[in-house]
Amino acid sequence: MAKAASSASGSKSKKSATGGGGKKVTAYQRYMKRELARLKEEKPDTPHKERFKEVAQSWASHPDNPKNKPE
Repeated sequence: MAKAASSASGSKSKKSATGGGGKKVTAYQRYMKRELARLKEEKPDTPHKERFKEVAQSWASHPDNPKNKPE
């Protein structure tokens, strides 16, 4: 049995390949991406879970962390 289309143009909208207004990348996400890549090169045999823990802990005292900015 064939599915019936909900509308002529489709029921779900597709995001464009040129950005389309997604969510903003946070300072934490940028930091994690950069530091995980760096740590992976330095310690390729360390499991991802351990590298992630190490980088997440270092975020707590990193100057890019908005919680560490003076008020």
